[in-house]
Amino acid sequence: MGFKDKLVIFDTTLRDGEQSPGASMTKDEKLRIAKLLEKMNVDVIEAGFAVSSQGDFDAVKLIADNVRDSRICSLSRAMIGDIERAGEALRGASAGRIHTFIATSPIHMEYKLQMQPDEVLAQAVGAVKIARDLIDDVEFSLEDASRTNFDFMCRITEAVIDAGASTINFPDTVGYSAPGEYGDIMERLLNTVPNADKAIFSVHCHNDLGLAVANSLSAVQRGARQVECTINGLGERAGNASLEELVMAIRTRQDLYPVKTDVNPSYIVPISRLVSNITGFPVQPNKAIVGANAFAHESGIHQDGVLKMRETYEIMKAEDVGWSNNKLSLGKLSGRAAFAARLKDLDISFDAKDDFERAFKRFKDIADKKKEIFDEDLQALVSDVQMGTEDNALTLVGLEVLSKSGQSPHAKIIIRYQDKDHRAESSGDGAVDAIFNAIEKLINSETELQLYSVNAVTQGTDSQGGVTVRLEKNGRIINGQGSDTDILFASAKAYLHALTLMRNPGRLHPQLGGI
Repeated sequence: MGFKDKLVIFDTTLRDGEQSPGASMTKDEKLRIAKLLEKMNVDVIEAGFAVSSQGDFDAVKLIADNVRDSRICSLSRAMIGDIERAGEALRGASAGRIHTFIATSPIHMEYKLQMQPDEVLAQAVGAVKIARDLIDDVEFSLEDASRTNFDFMCRITEAVIDAGASTINFPDTVGYSAPGEYGDIMERLLNTVPNADKAIFSVHCHNDLGLAVANSLSAVQRGARQVECTINGLGERAGNASLEELVMAIRTRQDLYPVKTDVNPSYIVPISRLVSNITGFPVQPNKAIVGANAFAHESGIHQDGVLKMRETYEIMKAEDVGWSNNKLSLGKLSGRAAFAARLKDLDISFDAKDDFERAFKRFKDIADKKKEIFDEDLQALVSDVQMGTEDNALTLVGLEVLSKSGQSPHAKIIIRYQDKDHRAESSGDGAVDAIFNAIEKLINSETELQLYSVNAVTQGTDSQGGVTVRLEKNGRIINGQGSDTDILFASAKAYLHALTLMRNPGRLHPQLGGI
């Protein structure tokens, strides 16, 4: 196969992925994901947008202080305040990067920025110089590059490389481009920009037309050496290029792509499940690589072929991407030491002893109900424990639901808020509706329920149910999650979690723009 260039894998799940409506994550949740990305050998982790909120700043700082083997990045607009805030958050990183950007397409410059091209170029150069004074690794992005005039792209790229940017990113911000066209742009840029050899050219593709992965791979074939992507293709609108699809396409088609990655694919399925659990965005069964049906064969012809020779219908091994035995060799008789050891294997830790004790109690409760415990069960119970430590958390204490044929279901609920228990009861069109109505009798949130989704956390009839509740109020969208072997309890937990987040606006950050 000959020499292969290194392809830098830049994960932006914690930044662009979080811009999915309702996909806000706590700093502790972000750290859990970042630690697993580090185990995967992901090269660059974009941990957030430090200036956008105190919560994002804290998350970037926490990850920069605790992740040592991946480069930690913060996004910033081409503004001095943004750049300085990013530099401050990254101060403790073993390897840090400031990623600054400005829009360069005619439509963005005229209507959003209301700036002339020369003004945009000057601001871009100034921003890179400021960032370069703070840190030795600076990335610059031309927002909406795929709709930017080619000559202007060349001018601004040459200028920011001269100013000190070592990575130049050309985002297909609105998913407008097509693979052949996007690859052509990359090749033309590399052949036209005089100092192109002094920087890595990068791509960041959105999936509005379902072409994000195809566009990214086309650009890699034509010279791009960094791809920006997310776990499960998470991201605003239709999402971003999927990390798992990019990595496995390159790994599977080594005959086609002139690059290699350092990513350990055995963590792909575990991190897919973790991100899905934390964000409440389920993975569709037919999703490539990580969907439940990705390696399933219904057709008798296919089954016969796979049994005789796996390669007849499978181009990858399920085990290679983490579809392996993830059962926990613990049960209801297991002690704290064994439980703590498994949490350590999963890079899960608690700052407070009380939180560990709550997690251990939750583990015992689950072990009493389930014959087999999976890593996903542990990730779900940790999320439950962390939800309970939110400021002003609304906690489920008790629930009783009566549902009989010919009668409206009736729910009685006890909610704890600031160490005081509150009781309510209500009927509804169904058991879940009755629960939500009872909660609303106490809270009167004036929110609108936009989504109610139930997914099995693991396999089997005794699986925990993972429930996602999406609420909207005055344009704010919040996802709440809950898990339990009883789906009604999980539903109540998810609704209370969403209400807790709705009452804690510090968890939200304004969408300052994306690339």
